[in-house]
Amino acid sequence: MPAEKTAPHTIALLYSDHHGWLYNWLRGRLGNACDAADLAHDTFLRLLARPREIQTSAPGDARAYLGTIARGLVVDHWRRRRIEQAWLQALAARPDMLAPSPERQAIVLETLCEIDAMLQSLPERVARTLLMSQLDGMTYAAIATELGVSERMVKKYMARAMLHCAILEAGLGLPPGDAG
Repeated sequence: MPAEKTAPHTIALLYSDHHGWLYNWLRGRLGNACDAADLAHDTFLRLLARPREIQTSAPGDARAYLGTIARGLVVDHWRRRRIEQAWLQALAARPDMLAPSPERQAIVLETLCEIDAMLQSLPERVARTLLMSQLDGMTYAAIATELGVSERMVKKYMARAMLHCAILEAGLGLPPGDAG
């Protein structure tokens, strides 16, 4: 069969042919059947959300593509777990009476994950500049010294970070070539 867009019938075929393999592969990586099932499901949802041409008659091509999507989801999964652990440690350090409601905790965790994803999509120096400015309260001159760049470059990094944040906030997606 020639390569075709991943229409729902093609995804159904990929699912029936490769879900078991993908689930077992994820279970081996994650060591958890529930997480493996969730990420296998999310892999196929990603195919529905972002159609692409896949050679359905070549199992190696389909598995390579599914594996690429799944690896990205595994990275996101572990990153979210690290953020969640840090958040739970921060909560544990607070007195119980100051702990936010479970709803607020979920909102904060989701917000932290969104911030992390935004920072991960920025070039390293741009993300570091934003964090040093906004979290550490450093001046542009101090950031320039820390990074070994000019203050003008720090201003450029901040402008790029702020534009990136504004674009994401507006839900416009990233400009071409600005994913890293």
